[in-house]
Amino acid sequence: MAPSDGSALLSLIAPKPESREYPLIGRPTGIVFVTEDVPVKYAEWPRRGVRFLYTPRLRRVKNERPPLATRMRLEEENAAWGGVFTHFKDPDGNSFALVGIDAVSREIEAQRRLVAEKREVERRAAQELEIAKQVQARLFPQVPPAIRTFEYSGTCIQTRQVGGDYFDFLDLGGGRFGLVTGDVAGKGIAAALLMANLQANLQIQCEMPWSQPRELLRSVTQVFHKYTIESAYATLSFAEYDDEERRLRYANCGHLPPLLLRSDNTLDRLESTGTVLGLFDDWDCLVEERTLCQGDTLAIYTDGITEAFNGADGEFGEQRLIDSLRRHRQLPTQDIISAIVDEVRQFSGHEQDDDITLTTAKCR
Repeated sequence: MAPSDGSALLSLIAPKPESREYPLIGRPTGIVFVTEDVPVKYAEWPRRGVRFLYTPRLRRVKNERPPLATRMRLEEENAAWGGVFTHFKDPDGNSFALVGIDAVSREIEAQRRLVAEKREVERRAAQELEIAKQVQARLFPQVPPAIRTFEYSGTCIQTRQVGGDYFDFLDLGGGRFGLVTGDVAGKGIAAALLMANLQANLQIQCEMPWSQPRELLRSVTQVFHKYTIESAYATLSFAEYDDEERRLRYANCGHLPPLLLRSDNTLDRLESTGTVLGLFDDWDCLVEERTLCQGDTLAIYTDGITEAFNGADGEFGEQRLIDSLRRHRQLPTQDIISAIVDEVRQFSGHEQDDDITLTTAKCR
């Protein structure tokens, strides 16, 4: 035994007098203790009451040892190894061997080096992931633009340190404001890199004077397709809100349908108007339009909410999300998000399986 703290504990339990093991007390046991340094144990153990029978002796190699992976029985009469050995007795007279085998010592040292190298690799990987997490956190909205007739909030809760969900609030100029939510295929570092690609692409394209969301998204998907692998894709919900006209123009690119809960409690699902981004070079979408009224509430989400799983009840699903949105619609947008996320977590009752992203907006 070679515990990491350098200590080992062995308990000897006395057999009952009528047992077949009882006559063996006080005889050689055939048990061998292997240590890296026999002389050190020989000097240390007598202070703990161990009685050695003789000083450590050198054992020469007589023949080749079998692999360490093979279970070995070491016996004083015929064992052949390179190293040092001695014997000691316990208070009952049971005899044990203490040996230091060169091959074992070398293997233990090699294992320690491997463990140390593995820990160093894990430490560096954890450090790099933490840096990636901090970098990705900066990609989410830091100072959302001020909109006179719109109250809005968003959150992204990742299942790993980094992930592929994305949301943003964009100032498109001229009193126009963009709400973006995306979900990149995959998880972890790979998805996070694609998400950063898409985010940077959108940010740059939105600096240009596009008059229509369709033109903007066509340019975005062409760049995304060009600079990603063939199997990479993302779903995207893009909505442009006009602060003066209270008009919402949107394109749903293969994303789950955003939910527009009207002030009269009716529901409008903003269904898909195009396919996902990234898979096709020749890509297009439709843009649809809604006029918003005071009290209308919009929720844009990813599948981390609707696909949250409960073993007894299945998935959280769209209907539970709609019911929760109706219950909490009078709250401020950030409180609506908190209430819905709490319900999702209570429903699933276990570790989060997918990134959770939710954006809510209300027309003032």
